[in-house]
Amino acid sequence: MREINANAITEHVRKACIEACCDLPEDVLNALKRAHDVEESPVGKTVIDEIIENAQIARNERVPICQDTGLTLVFLEIGQDVHIVGGNIYDAINQGVREGYEEGYLRKSIVRHPLDRVNTGDNTPAVIHTEIVPGDRLRVTIAPKGGGSENMSIARVLKPADGMDGVRKFVVKTVRNAGSNPCPPIIVGVGLGGTIEKAALLSKKAILRKTGEPSANPTDSEIERDLLAAVNCTGVGPSGLGGRVTALAVHVESHPCHIASLPVAITIQCHAARHKEILL
Repeated sequence: MREINANAITEHVRKACIEACCDLPEDVLNALKRAHDVEESPVGKTVIDEIIENAQIARNERVPICQDTGLTLVFLEIGQDVHIVGGNIYDAINQGVREGYEEGYLRKSIVRHPLDRVNTGDNTPAVIHTEIVPGDRLRVTIAPKGGGSENMSIARVLKPADGMDGVRKFVVKTVRNAGSNPCPPIIVGVGLGGTIEKAALLSKKAILRKTGEPSANPTDSEIERDLLAAVNCTGVGPSGLGGRVTALAVHVESHPCHIASLPVAITIQCHAARHKEILL
């Protein structure tokens, strides 16, 4: 049994919150550069140039990529041979978020209840998803999720008879209706199968994959190519001003489901696809 102290988790989460909000991952930057090469709209090219410049300024000057520094999504993979000592792991994570958002001068966007709208003042609590895995390591992925793109995300249960055509229509309609709101070019995470909440979680996990990296599942990889082509035919374009590149990537994650249902969830991620991974 390997022990990890809760204080170490807090410290790593603190740093990761700041780094995630200031440093756009290289895979996203590379995808933006590829998008610039294929974008045919002069306005679209200018938008992508400005997005890349903004990311470079944020990295160099240690300021947030976007003023919306998001709700802190945390994906935990806890090895079954890990023992957390010195405190509760969820408390440790939330303390790291609290310290990171204060130290990094990051906007605090969390309200204590969806209806009374009183700000908690420290961007906690985080939304934490936990998975027990083999081994003695702890993997923590910090993913600040902005409100503009989250507001455009959606989940439905389709009829099995709707099939691929129904999934395609649902994804394209969602992206078209979102328009400029999620700050395109976007990354689209699609969760297929399971139950409604499983599909939603799969769609969230999908946006964490390296941008444009195909699914290891050949069926899902084929679906990704189909959906990306369909989304980029909408003409929404960078910043919703028209163009060829509406999405940098479509990532699909799937799970077996009931014979009577076809759950589909769509998580839309803005071009500031921020995430930071910690391995302890």
